[in-house]
Amino acid sequence: MEQKELILVMDFGGQYNQLIARRVRDQHVYAEVIPSTTPLQSVLARHPKGIIFTGGPNSVYKEDSLTYDPAILSAGIPILGICYGSQLMAHLLGGRVATAPVSEYGHTELKLSEAAASSKLFRDVAGVSTVWMSHTDRIESVPEGFAVTASTDNCPIAAFESEERKLYAVQFHPEVMHTVEGPKIFHNFLFDICGCAGDWRMDTFVEDTVKAIREKVGSGRALCALSGGVDSSVAAVLMSKAIGKQLTCVFVDHGLLRKDEGDEVAAVFGPDGPYDLNFVRVNAADLFYSKLAGVTEPEKKRKIIGEEFIRVFEQEAKKIGAVDYLVQGTIYPDVIESGLGKSATIKSHHNVGGLPDYVDFKEIIEPLRMLFKDEVRQVGRELGIPEKFVMRQPFPGPGLGIRIIGEVTPEKVKIVQEADAIYREELEAAGIQRSANLGQYFAALTNMRSVGVMGDFRTYDYAVVLRAVCTADFMTADCAQIPWDVLTKIANRIVNEVHGVNRVLYDCTSKPPATIELE
Repeated sequence: MEQKELILVMDFGGQYNQLIARRVRDQHVYAEVIPSTTPLQSVLARHPKGIIFTGGPNSVYKEDSLTYDPAILSAGIPILGICYGSQLMAHLLGGRVATAPVSEYGHTELKLSEAAASSKLFRDVAGVSTVWMSHTDRIESVPEGFAVTASTDNCPIAAFESEERKLYAVQFHPEVMHTVEGPKIFHNFLFDICGCAGDWRMDTFVEDTVKAIREKVGSGRALCALSGGVDSSVAAVLMSKAIGKQLTCVFVDHGLLRKDEGDEVAAVFGPDGPYDLNFVRVNAADLFYSKLAGVTEPEKKRKIIGEEFIRVFEQEAKKIGAVDYLVQGTIYPDVIESGLGKSATIKSHHNVGGLPDYVDFKEIIEPLRMLFKDEVRQVGRELGIPEKFVMRQPFPGPGLGIRIIGEVTPEKVKIVQEADAIYREELEAAGIQRSANLGQYFAALTNMRSVGVMGDFRTYDYAVVLRAVCTADFMTADCAQIPWDVLTKIANRIVNEVHGVNRVLYDCTSKPPATIELE
């Protein structure tokens, strides 16, 4: 899909590279992350309005350091170097970079110099502000013709620039939330320096994508594996808007979904729902339960569930007949993390992760391939998808199969479904899911049974564990501090209303060392 304006984020291996692209898009400017190995000719052929060099783990002065063609600095395109990117700019242009006497990590006080008063990059930025540093090397001297625009106590050259050459560099990380003036710095670079218009909008994305899909599919047929999650739901509705009944969605209900979730998906996407598509629901709970009988090892459970899903999907695909296109709910973090580094919105492919590569189709369509998760949610709203689907909690492919420690049985599934429903209901009633900025929360069933007492009777029942974490990237997570009165109410309801449970625990572990899911 052709973009009116583009910022390229050149990835040198830093940990915040996705976040840089995300911050650019926050300003309604389209950005893509590309590998630092991308040839200069290919970069220039994209006609970017600006380029951002990211951070990275290397030292620019070492022989095996990942550098780049210095001709890019003379191409007349505005460039912002961040951390390693700033050091690379200095190094390629004749400045000096060396190991810092004192490394800087974390919150640091940045002071602007007199030269910053006329800097476009630091326009309306506070003279003293807090930034986030993460470096062991520093710039000892800037290239000829460059002005130093900021410093810290341990880093005399924390920012430098040449307005004439449209080259700007900062040692700190404006993309992280800890850099207070970061959004303003990005805004200045994008609009005052690169001359962007800010035309990246979800409504135009939907219009352009629908048009591209129609042109691509023509009179062909497409098949979508619909899980009911955010990504596959939005992809399905987008495809439906483009090609209607030429799309068939297959929803495999493996009996390991949350309470009433299968019926909710069917109500939205089925024949009585608002979307013009063919919907096939496969109720395969008994099959999955039989395959999981006696299995307790987590990885084995995952493999069984994944394998059976593939087999059921394959059987349904054969019933449908020849299919030209397979729809995948791939989103941009998947693309970046996989190392593919390719940027087609609709991309030819021969295989789909998690689906059989021998289903009869010609190509894969990934309409959300260039979107971050929150952008996918915005598209969902533009398409009129119910808010409960748009904001649906992350849910693992194996479903409740990995939220039940030990063997999976229908009885255990019912226990965790009921407990989880109560947990989510009470968090929503208390407004916790929004006020606490929860990334994920759920109930799981331990394999522990313990003695309890209900009325005048002794019980020997299961313990349910509640999990809630605060996270933005799901790579790390902190335990959410749910108010005690809310947890007490939830525990009382679960014990009184869910048969087979006499104890409720709360998981206070962060990630790492724990994972977010229990298995």
